[in-house]
Amino acid sequence: MTNLSVSQLGMKFDDWIFQGISFDLEAGAWLTVVGKSGNGKSLMLKVIAGLIDASKGAVYLDGKLQSEYEISTYRQAVSYVTQSAHLFGQTVRDNLDLPFIIRNLTPDESTQLTGLAQMDLPAEILDREINELSGGQRQRVGLLRNLLFPPKVLLLDEISTGLDEATKRIIWQVLAELHAKTNNIMISVTHDSDEIANAKMLLTIENGRGVLSDES
Repeated sequence: MTNLSVSQLGMKFDDWIFQGISFDLEAGAWLTVVGKSGNGKSLMLKVIAGLIDASKGAVYLDGKLQSEYEISTYRQAVSYVTQSAHLFGQTVRDNLDLPFIIRNLTPDESTQLTGLAQMDLPAEILDREINELSGGQRQRVGLLRNLLFPPKVLLLDEISTGLDEATKRIIWQVLAELHAKTNNIMISVTHDSDEIANAKMLLTIENGRGVLSDES
């Protein structure tokens, strides 16, 4: 069973952005992180994702220190999605082939098309150039790229910011179905009032400290 443990996490530049943040999440947990802009929410996700180092504290996945993992192994288990999908190459296919290629697998078009349908995207978009995509389409393609091989831990950094309500509903429905199916751990940073109102477990970062509340 997956376990993610954050212990006394702190980040400092000239001054402390945050410090002393600790929590333990078991499989099936969904933690929503809130707080004012600039208080370190995204920095915390990047530390958990292994993209940057914390000034102090530690992150453990399944009882093993983050730094003890091969970075490629860790990032396949802990996946980070931002509000601005960073697509590469020429086409949507280039992006959806990547999760297979890094695992030394042959890209499975059938799986890709099923994922596109779940994201309410047409099959023909697979060979569309990425510079022809709308913002909402880019975000869904970027998210799908991270979900083709569902991670143990999914980190969502304000992924619904700037999207229309219809696209938000599609994305959160896909995520809810994935969560129910895989029982993975999700941590989402948001300013969206509806997402906050529906949160079962809330981490509020304020004045450099984190306060955890569990409504489940």
